[in-house]
Amino acid sequence: MLNLEAVYEADRRIRDRILRTPLVYSPALSQMFDAEIHLKMENLQKTGSFKIRGALNTIMARGERLPPLGVVAGSAGNHAQGVALAARQAGVPATIIMPQGASISKQEATRNYGGKVILEGQSVSESIAAARRLAREGRAFIHPFDDPDIIAGQGTIALEIMADLPDVDTVLVPVGGGGFIAGIALTVKHLNPAVRIIGVETTACPSASTALEKQAVACVPSQPSIADGINVRQVGETPFEIIRSKVDEIVCVDEDRIAAAILLLMERKKIVAEGAGAAPLAALMSGAVRLAKGNRAVLMISGGNLDSPLLGRIISRGLTQSGRIMRVGVELRDVPGALARLLALIAGQNANVLHIYHNRSRRDLPINLTVVELELETRGEAHVTEVEQALRDAGYALSHC
Repeated sequence: MLNLEAVYEADRRIRDRILRTPLVYSPALSQMFDAEIHLKMENLQKTGSFKIRGALNTIMARGERLPPLGVVAGSAGNHAQGVALAARQAGVPATIIMPQGASISKQEATRNYGGKVILEGQSVSESIAAARRLAREGRAFIHPFDDPDIIAGQGTIALEIMADLPDVDTVLVPVGGGGFIAGIALTVKHLNPAVRIIGVETTACPSASTALEKQAVACVPSQPSIADGINVRQVGETPFEIIRSKVDEIVCVDEDRIAAAILLLMERKKIVAEGAGAAPLAALMSGAVRLAKGNRAVLMISGGNLDSPLLGRIISRGLTQSGRIMRVGVELRDVPGALARLLALIAGQNANVLHIYHNRSRRDLPINLTVVELELETRGEAHVTEVEQALRDAGYALSHC
């Protein structure tokens, strides 16, 4: 039965095999939001995500009932790695079905944790279906979120939070399939019903809010998202029942806010958070969640598994959205000294030139003109406005690149 005792039992099973992750107070974020902001650092957990907790609890709970062929799971990332490591710790084989387009680094990480990786399906849903078929051959299927033992394992995070910050007021949790927030909400609400539990999902895939609106689990369309860990088209049946009764609110955040939150965590706290892990901060930055003055809030940094190429794109996007990178085209007479005068003006505005490109091939340009496309490092949106105004005041025609 899924209750608080199941969470305590999960804690007894797994506590010596996982890390007790820190709860970190952030003065910078607290000042920014006029509240008391704490970060639960599951990005520092084994495998870089909270998923090891539920996977390990599920495998250990089944114990001797596990078949000789071991376990099988379908996942594109964190659950794959969690199941692989949990199975290795329990001494049983693990087969992981991953989509054919799964990140190579996540494939390799799963193999390094001891999992046998099979690429099948074009989506996580198709991989899960393939894993279910393989389970019929004599393997135990480990669902990523719709399983009581998974939910109880994730709930152990809440036991740590309540021990470290008993007077917490609000907990913000990323929501995908629902197993994570279900475990947190079940545990926290039993220990202190007054604590607000707020779920955060991406606008690219609002499965939880749609289910609450319809009062039934429903499959929703999804778009690609940098928060791939919560890009789940349908919440689980078991998590949904807990969400419906224990979660106070579900909010949505868009891709730009998530990118900006990842960047802010890197710059202010030196934390690498994946998209799902940055979603709670994105909810504060967007205004989707507003905290009362002095509110003691915990943001769940659920994971830190970001591919390096994606991280580079996210940083670039976040800098652009926050006004830290400015891209502008400037029309110049194609004569000696014209570029030097332009760069001197930019230097006078304390903007730093990152990239510069002469575009002489535009069809609409007179033969004596060129467009210089500039990428500038700036201090923020106000500084961007100042630089643009200085260029216009000097008589330059501008275009956005």
